[in-house]
Order: sequence, then C-alpha cells, then structure tokens
Amino acid sequence: MKSHIIKKVAIIFLLMIIIIGTVQVFATDSVDNEADNSGTEIINQETAGQLVKMKTHVNKEIQEKIDLYGSEAYGMTAYILGKIRLYSIPLCFIGIAVGAIFQYVIGIRKLDLRDRGLRLIVAFVTILVICQVLPLIFAIVVRGWRG
Repeated sequence: MKSHIIKKVAIIFLLMIIIIGTVQVFATDSVDNEADNSGTEIINQETAGQLVKMKTHVNKEIQEKIDLYGSEAYGMTAYILGKIRLYSIPLCFIGIAVGAIFQYVIGIRKLDLRDRGLRLIVAFVTILVICQVLPLIFAIVVRGWRG
C-alpha cells in the first residue's frame, strides 16, 4: 500500500521537475512581427542565433566523424554512439539510485521489493557498461580492421 503512494509521489515529483524545467520556444516569421516591440525582437534574434550555433556545432561534429571514419554511415553511427555514451551516465545513475532505494529503504519491510531493487541495480549497471564500452568497440572494429 505504501509503495503505491511512494510511486505516485515520485511520479508527481518527476513530472513537476519536467514541467518546471521546460522552456517554450515559439517560432514566428520576422515579417509578421514588425509591430512587436524591440525587446521581443532582440530575444527572438538571440534565440535564433543560439539555434543556428547549435545546428552548426552539431553539423561540424557529424562532419568530423564522417571524415574520421571515411563513410557517412560509420560517421553517423559513431556520432550517435557518442551521444548515447554521454547521456547514459546520468540516466543510469538515476536508475541505480532508484534500485538502491528499493533495495535498502523499501526492501527492509518487503522482500519482493528488495529483489526488484537488486535487479534494477544489476540491469542499470549492465546498461551503463554496455553504453560506455560500445563506442570503443565500434571504433576498434571500424578503424582497426577496416584500415
């Protein structure tokens, strides 16, 4: 009974963090916004400039990977594996923390949840190791054996 309440509270808390952390970006045509005040135009120009910078940075990274691996398919795969490697770290640590809560906090009272916590920890550690090692294996296989 308490585990359902804890799950609901955790989900509500996570949703609140997601909602608070989101930023709305509205794309509009600058020709239609001639009547807007200059403050809004400056913010729109800065946002557009940041988006252009992000796009050029990503395109530059992808092009470097394509040049490094000599193929568009291999370069794109290397880029995607690099991003997976980067984002898997915080997500897996959150999963490990949830598993530890099940194992050591909730699992003291309920043994079935204790086993679930251990399974979560093992699963997320395995996913973390795979996500960290997979780009290295890809680089060794593609660059090492391909020449």
